[in-house]
Amino acid sequence: MASVAFIGLGVMGYPMAGHIAKAGHDVCVYNRTGTKAEKWTKEYGGSHAPTPAEAADGRDFVFACVGNDDDLRSVTTGSQGAFSTMKKGAIFIDNTTASAIIARELAQAADAGEFGFLDAPVSGGQAGAENGALTVMVGGEEGIFEKARPVIDCYSKMVGLMGPTGSGQLTKMVNQICIAGLVQGLAEGIHFAQSSGLDVEKVIDVISKGAAGSWQMENRWKTMNDGFYEYGFAVDWMRKDLDIVLAEARENKANLPVAALVDQFYAQIQNMGGNRWDTSSLLARLQLK
Repeated sequence: MASVAFIGLGVMGYPMAGHIAKAGHDVCVYNRTGTKAEKWTKEYGGSHAPTPAEAADGRDFVFACVGNDDDLRSVTTGSQGAFSTMKKGAIFIDNTTASAIIARELAQAADAGEFGFLDAPVSGGQAGAENGALTVMVGGEEGIFEKARPVIDCYSKMVGLMGPTGSGQLTKMVNQICIAGLVQGLAEGIHFAQSSGLDVEKVIDVISKGAAGSWQMENRWKTMNDGFYEYGFAVDWMRKDLDIVLAEARENKANLPVAALVDQFYAQIQNMGGNRWDTSSLLARLQLK
């Protein structure tokens, strides 16, 4: 069993760290709000530390799942950051959805410290984290990946090495591009069915078995039809992700008209007060009179 640190106990990190602990690993956690770390240790055992540096000290594997690039810099290379105490040969696994730029930046810093680095953003939402069924997209060296994979497996159902450093983040961007288009299409389909007086449940039951079927349709149509948007990935987080996507597209010259348009639609949801609604709330803007 490995000695592990986990930094960031949000809606994703809290259960992810829990799955690692339940697998028998020795886990020390850090969270910006200390009471959350105390709650975690009462639930899962292990220990908690007052700083990322103390959590990471002497650990074989250090995981992080925080908000954005700036948060990631703070807990790694910032004052009291984990990189200051990580031992040689250890591995840092970043589960944050962040930019490919910071992934490469941190990989260089890790190389200088003689420890490994993997960018490993996840997909599957809060339910996937709680059920230990996340999809993990990894960028980094194959040897480092193979060493870390048994621990990553604790909270995942699918783990793939996508290429060199940054490839995990780039793959997550592809994931978010696809989701943006799928959710908008599903929102328009449900809106059209409602406006036509169709029985939405019957419609979905039929078309979900054909070419229109998707994870979003299977898992979100009912809550969308009921106007319930308090479940899943928040609009604020999706806009953060799409901002990363569109910035990368400006650099690599990819043409993303649908992703850019859906980002504007999410901005409208924010203006409606739906910052914390889940991403399926795109339907709500179509229903405005």
